Amino acid sequence: MKPIWIVDDDQSIRFVLEKALLREGLSTRSFTNPREVLAALATEDGSEGPQVLVSDIRMPGGSGLDLLTQVKQQLPALPVIIMTAFSDLDSAVSAFQNGAFEYLPKPFDLPKAIELIRRALEESQREEVAEELMAATPEMMGQAPAMQDVFTVMITGESGSGKELVARALHKHSPRANGPFVAINTAAIPKDLLESELFGHERGAFTGAQTSRRGRFEQAEGGTLFLDEIGDMPFDLQTRLLRVLSDGHFYRVGGHTSVKANVRVIAATHQDLEQRVKEGVFREDLFHRLNVIRLRLPALRERREDVQVLTKHFLLQSAQQLGVEPKRISEQALEILGHFNFPGNVRQLENICHWLTVMAPAQMIEAKDLPPEVLSHNNAVNAGAQGEIAAGEFLPLSESAPLAATIGSTPALVNLGAHAGWESALEVEALQLLGTDRQDVWDVLTKRFESLLIQAALATTRGRRIEAAVKLGIGRNTITRKIQELHIEA
Repeated sequence: MKPIWIVDDDQSIRFVLEKALLREGLSTRSFTNPREVLAALATEDGSEGPQVLVSDIRMPGGSGLDLLTQVKQQLPALPVIIMTAFSDLDSAVSAFQNGAFEYLPKPFDLPKAIELIRRALEESQREEVAEELMAATPEMMGQAPAMQDVFTVMITGESGSGKELVARALHKHSPRANGPFVAINTAAIPKDLLESELFGHERGAFTGAQTSRRGRFEQAEGGTLFLDEIGDMPFDLQTRLLRVLSDGHFYRVGGHTSVKANVRVIAATHQDLEQRVKEGVFREDLFHRLNVIRLRLPALRERREDVQVLTKHFLLQSAQQLGVEPKRISEQALEILGHFNFPGNVRQLENICHWLTVMAPAQMIEAKDLPPEVLSHNNAVNAGAQGEIAAGEFLPLSESAPLAATIGSTPALVNLGAHAGWESALEVEALQLLGTDRQDVWDVLTKRFESLLIQAALATTRGRRIEAAVKLGIGRNTITRKIQELHIEA
C-alpha cells in the first residue's frame, strides 16, 4: 500500500498524525506546504504517489483548496481530506465542490481522524478496483454527465445542527443554483400522504383527489430536492425512492405515464443508517445509493468558534423578520454563549437570538439579558470553577479569558478590557461600520444614540415625555419630533 501524505505547516499536527498512523501500521510521508507536494508528484510516477492525501487548508506556502484542485487534475481518484481550524461553511462547500473526500475541522478527535483516514483508504482501494473494471465496461462506471447528475449527497448530524442550512448552501454553490430548492421532512408527514407528497397524484387516484397534483420531485425540476430525516422513511417508499435514484423515472400515484426526474437529491438524517440497515428497517441498497458523498455536520458544541458569527447573523435575521432595529450583543454575553453546550444545536441558538430580539430591554444585549437556561449553565460552571461565586453573578472580564475585538480579519484598535465603557463599544461599532462600503455611518450611529437616550429617559419617567425632556435637557417639541422621526414607541 502507498503511503498517506500529510500536508501541514504545523509540526505538532504532522507529528501526532504520523505517530497515530504508524501505530495503525500505515506508512506516511509529510510536507510543510503545497509546493513540496506538487514537486514530489512531478518527480514520481503513479506507483509512488499517495494512497490518501490529508491537507491543511490555510498554510503560508499556499492554499489547501488550490492544492486540492491541482492534485485532482493529476489524480482524480485520490481521496483528499481537508482539515482546518477555520470551520466555516464556505470553506467546507468549496472543498467538496473541488472534490474533497471529507472535511475535518480542527481541533479534531484523533481516533475519529484515524477512522476517517481508514474510510478514505477503503475508498481509494475501491477506486483502484474500479479503474481496472473501467477498461472492460466504461459505460457502466458513471463517467457520463447524465450519470454524474444523479449523484447524491448524504448529510448526517444531530437534530438542529443545521443540516438544511448546509443543504441550501450546497444548492446555492452548485450548477443548479438557478433552479428551485425544495425541502420535505419525511418524518413529519403521515405514511399515507408521503407517497403523494413525493411523487404527486392523478385525479381520482384516491378519495379526495379532485385534481392532479405535482409532487416534490416535479416541483424541484432542474434544482435540488432535500429529503430531511430520510432514516424515518417507510420501508415500502424506500423502494420507490431507490427506483427514482436508479433510473431517474417515477409514476404519480394512480398514474400510468412515466415522469422523468431531473433533480439533485440531498438527504439528511440524525440516525445511524448503518445500524438501521442492520436492524432491517432501512434498505441497504438505498443506503449505498444515497451515500455517494457523505458530510458529517458537527454539533455546535464541537465548533464553539462559530457561535459568535452565528449569533450576530441570527440577531440580524430576527430583526429583519420582526421589522425592528438589529440588536447588538456585548462581548461578555457572547463569551457566556460560547461556553453553553447547546443541546438543541444551531436551531436552539437561532431561537435564543429570536427570544433576545423580543425580550432584551435595550439595544445592547448584556449578560444578564440571556435566557435562564444559559445563565443557569454559566452559574454552574463558574461555581464549579471558583466555588465562591454566588448564583446570578458573573465572572468579571478581567478574570475570564481575554477578549479581542475583530473587524473582518483585522484586529480592532481597541482593547475592551475588564471595565470597558460604552465609549469603547461605540468605537468598536464605528470601526465595524467604517470598514464597510457604507457612507451613512454618522447618521446611523447618531440615530441609534438618540433612540437609546430617549428610550432610557422615557423608561425612567414611565413614559412621561415632558419629564423625560427635562432630564435630557431638550425641549418638549424636540423630544416629540425625535420620537416620531425615530419611530420610538413610548
